[in-house]
Amino acid sequence: MDVTLHLAQDPEADELLGRSPLAALVGMLLDQQIPMEWAFKGPSTIAKRMGADDLDAHEIAAYDPEAFAALLSDKPAVHRYPGSMAQRIQQLCQYLVEHYDGDASAVWEGVGDGRELLKRLQELPGFGRQKAQIFLALLGKQLGVTPEGWREAAGDYGAPRSFRSVADITGPESLAKVRAHKQEMKAAAKAAKAAKK
Repeated sequence: MDVTLHLAQDPEADELLGRSPLAALVGMLLDQQIPMEWAFKGPSTIAKRMGADDLDAHEIAAYDPEAFAALLSDKPAVHRYPGSMAQRIQQLCQYLVEHYDGDASAVWEGVGDGRELLKRLQELPGFGRQKAQIFLALLGKQLGVTPEGWREAAGDYGAPRSFRSVADITGPESLAKVRAHKQEMKAAAKAAKAAKK
């Protein structure tokens, strides 16, 4: 895995995401209730604060929980909820150590098909079905992980040029399209809720 991603909209953070499977997983985990760029810049910030140029699942899993939470809470905080996210990242890393010897790429390497990959992603702490499908789409669309049936397993997120999620962001123009799609979805949900009243 060595590609250029444009999810953090920050060259250094995006470079790490493109070469580090664990950084990509952690960025995806952080991508909730904060702007996407902030979430995907998180892995780079964590690595720097740990004095490293990459993330190591063994090191994070073994880190003192209070110290790790403090590391994420330092200004600027890595997430709106740094304490709970620190716990989730450690749980993810502990799972990877226990099931994949700390190698995040082993989650998808040699996987039989898209359904199996989706199942593996959903088993990761903090990854529900939607997050797993978005990450699967990111793997397929940008990281060259394309087991048979991956688009179907990713659902709507796997559709070519759908501009629904981070899987479709390759630069500022596609970022704007994804943002517009999300705003349309929010407006539609709001209208549906209002119609029920």
